Amino acid sequence: MKVAIGVEYLKRHQNETVVKELSLAAANLSVTLRFESPYDMMPYAWDENGLNWDYGHISYHKLFTVVSEAVAGIAHIY
Repeated sequence: MKVAIGVEYLKRHQNETVVKELSLAAANLSVTLRFESPYDMMPYAWDENGLNWDYGHISYHKLFTVVSEAVAGIAHIY
């Protein structure tokens, strides 16, 4: 199976990447994962980029685990 991954993220201080949304798409799969803020943040350019830190359903500290489980056994990731 092949899967494509799309990521929406913010660049923070000292070039830190903070993932907000991660989407996976394949022939029989389409899912978007929205992560909570990793720490308290002021609202970030909601009008400009549509990313709202108050809208997330997965704890940020589970990012690695959730992504690892989602792509386990997939031969080709794009």
